[in-house]
Amino acid sequence: MPWCQECAKYFVPNALTVEGKCPNCGREIAEFTINGKPLDRPVTHKTLDLRSLARSNGEDEKIPWHFKLLVVLLVGYLSWRVVSLFI
Repeated sequence: MPWCQECAKYFVPNALTVEGKCPNCGREIAEFTINGKPLDRPVTHKTLDLRSLARSNGEDEKIPWHFKLLVVLLVGYLSWRVVSLFI
């Protein structure tokens, strides 16, 4: 989280100027990181890639097995509720 010493404030990265400076005093703010990785350029709407953030290690995530089990149990339960309406 970027911190400005002169203003004594934390800023979200997109509140900074394009150059990575404090919007109040214009002082250069220390290099900030996202998930522990240092950034070589400020995060803007042009440099942000949401698809790469959704992937881990460059490949798409698979659906967890317990989610599939939950869906199967939900379909079974709802089917039983429909059958019990007519019994």
